[in-house]
Amino acid sequence: MPRNAVRDRFFWQVAFQTVAINMFLGGFGPSQGLLREDQGTTGAQAGLHGTALGVAAIAAGALNSRLAHKFGRLKLSWLGLTLFCTGLIAFILFPTYPTTLISIFLAGYGISTVINNSLTMLNHHAGKKAALTISQANAVASVGFIIGTLLIGTIATTYPDKWRLGLFLIIPFVLFIYLFMRDKTYVDHVFGDGSRQRGKMSLKFWISWIGFIACIASEFATSFWAASLFKERVGGTSASATTVMLAYGIGMALGRWYVGQILYRLHLDQQLLTVIGIQFIGFAIFWFSHIYAVSILGLFLIGVGLSTQFALASLRMIDLSDGRPDQAIGLSSLAAGIAIALAPLLLGLLDDQFGISRAYIMVPVLITIAFLVVLFIPTHVSQKKVHEAEGISE
Repeated sequence: MPRNAVRDRFFWQVAFQTVAINMFLGGFGPSQGLLREDQGTTGAQAGLHGTALGVAAIAAGALNSRLAHKFGRLKLSWLGLTLFCTGLIAFILFPTYPTTLISIFLAGYGISTVINNSLTMLNHHAGKKAALTISQANAVASVGFIIGTLLIGTIATTYPDKWRLGLFLIIPFVLFIYLFMRDKTYVDHVFGDGSRQRGKMSLKFWISWIGFIACIASEFATSFWAASLFKERVGGTSASATTVMLAYGIGMALGRWYVGQILYRLHLDQQLLTVIGIQFIGFAIFWFSHIYAVSILGLFLIGVGLSTQFALASLRMIDLSDGRPDQAIGLSSLAAGIAIALAPLLLGLLDDQFGISRAYIMVPVLITIAFLVVLFIPTHVSQKKVHEAEGISE
């Protein structure tokens, strides 16, 4: 796999778009304890916010190929960012429980639209350097997650009733991206008449699709509920537990920037198996720990392990799609939607019944499923990319 990424102006445009949505996810996901306290909801009710994000991702995935064909991937990504901002503003201005579900659905649809089309655009733009380029774009995006977590955690600690207001800063940042970071020279992919991608996928694709669900479910189970587990095991307030999730975000950022460079000699499947293994080690440390510093280390390793899973698992599905990347990404959004919809909700239900510690046993099960799918459904395509990069003919 090539060691150098494509980092031109278009790369930074896409990366900063995803920084904006990760500022929201970094603030919103770990703040579930705060939101639950504000609204007086149960774990299951709070988990429905994740379900709203998931249903939005399913809807965005179902329409992705059709809308990309109609508007083009670039324009669709900006439309998605606009819808995200609309949902974000509604979430801040209308904080009651039923209305926050609706606003999170709107924001979630925009988030999934941006992610879906950013991935396919960078995959097309970077060519054989796509895996590392997408990973490093996601690394830049992780800075947004860190900022969002730090911002909301700090505000919640100082002004407990005002933590949502920090999310308003995302709006001028989005305007800055559009006005000053946009690559006006980029030529969008043009779809020909009748070129909308459709058709049956292979059995290997669908098994990998299940593995993708497991990857995303373990990620959102962590980002939504790890702060609650930390609070129970180590102590502290919901605000301080939210801030602790910085370790997870930093692990994500460093992993997305450096893991691809460290593992560049390995093909796609080997890289994915490696980071899933790191995630499992981090989870074991975090779940068994009752010590502040050790728990922080576990969260950091979980972040490193999860850092490149979305990009690598998505590229696996593109590789197994028989040349239908937009359809594959639409189906990956469906998979992500199912994972996001069910994982936080199921953990919330299990938390209500058994407590968060026992509920979290669900996560290693998901990690095991993801590992076995990659192990038994290889792609081999990235080994070809290694050969091309090294000038070896097959």
